[in-house]
Amino acid sequence: MKLISAEQEPTAAAPTSPTSKGRGRPPGPGPARKGHIGWIVAGSLATGVLAAPLLAVAPFIPATESGVAGALLLGLALGWAMLAALSVRFTDQPQKWAVVPAIFMGWGGSLLLAFGSPLHEVLAWAWPPALLVLAVWMIVRANRQLRSRSGRFLLYPVIAMLVLASLGSGYETVRGAADAAAAPVQGQLIDVGGHRLYLNCTGSGSPTVVLEPGAGLMSSDLVWVAPSVAHDTRVCIYDRAGRGWSDPAKTQQDGAQIATDLHTLLQRAKETGPYVLAGHSFGGLYALTFAAKYPEDVAGLVLVDSTAPAPAMESAQSTRSDSDETASRISALVSSASRLGVGRLLGVEPSHLRSTVDEYLQAGSSVQEAAALRDFTDKPLVVLMAGSGSGPGWTASQEALASLSTNSLHRVIDGATHASLITEQKDAAATARGILDVGSSVRTASPLIP
Repeated sequence: MKLISAEQEPTAAAPTSPTSKGRGRPPGPGPARKGHIGWIVAGSLATGVLAAPLLAVAPFIPATESGVAGALLLGLALGWAMLAALSVRFTDQPQKWAVVPAIFMGWGGSLLLAFGSPLHEVLAWAWPPALLVLAVWMIVRANRQLRSRSGRFLLYPVIAMLVLASLGSGYETVRGAADAAAAPVQGQLIDVGGHRLYLNCTGSGSPTVVLEPGAGLMSSDLVWVAPSVAHDTRVCIYDRAGRGWSDPAKTQQDGAQIATDLHTLLQRAKETGPYVLAGHSFGGLYALTFAAKYPEDVAGLVLVDSTAPAPAMESAQSTRSDSDETASRISALVSSASRLGVGRLLGVEPSHLRSTVDEYLQAGSSVQEAAALRDFTDKPLVVLMAGSGSGPGWTASQEALASLSTNSLHRVIDGATHASLITEQKDAAATARGILDVGSSVRTASPLIP
């Protein structure tokens, strides 16, 4: 007979109670995790990306660079706030760290909306290093708290973009400051009211010729034309706001504003008129607008394959307000993007990129304003037209421009293209000839000779 010790003696199975398992939870499988963090990350990031542009175009957001940038930051802040809130509420992987970028971006956006441009310049220096530190911290926190592969796959590229944005904006701020401190080798910078424009006048004689480059171009693009004209008379070239050596302007640069700034520039530089204005492409619009605003200061015109003014100014007046609002918002968006170094990547100075985009956005207003010149009386006017590459209706528009004066010539430069009239030596020589013909007609008070 085998003895069984007390420790080995079997006991009756104790009845189980509902609270004997699972530390007091009722029977049944408890949830191992709540929700799916990958969907939360995707939805939150998508919300921020969609909310940012929607806020930027909202009518209650100012159509300024600071206003649009502030709205974009607030939209992105909403996405990070959603990630923090939804991950805590619906998953077992709470991403509470997302509150920090939400506060950071929301705070920055609110300040930009509240204080505008002055604060924008301050943040241009403080924001890049702060954003870089934040992005590195976000990577560390996400690596510790986010176990989902899909969530990381979505999140890490976004944080990498923040790193690139911090590096690009920091580089742009430093380079922009260096460019602003540099001085032109020739010419001078003259304040025209809130910003400086670059002006370089060479040669001597009368009348003084003022050259207007085309859309997106600057004084350095007239290297074939200006020296040829300077052999016979005084010639001035300048950079419109945001181009070359000139400072960016805070006001919209449509044709009327460009003409006003040019008039102020010439007056403050003590370059006496009346002038011969020569405009290529869009520059022709600005020359026409200048002649309409300051008729006593214009002795002659040369329109070099010029963009034609709108024939029906009144019909567009009613829609100008809405189009100007849209143009301002697009221009502000481009300005904000250029602060991230986008222009440098394209090989273009950011201010040049902003001013060029703004110039095209203001084209509707500029063609309307140029139509204000309806009669150039008997002042000398030469219209030069490229012999190749012109579209339908271009010849008729150039003939209409020539009809503005009873003392005009319409010349077609055989083989020339729209661009070659200033960029190729042979065709630029024909442009210079037309300018000198107008200058001679002004000087001798005689009709133009075909």
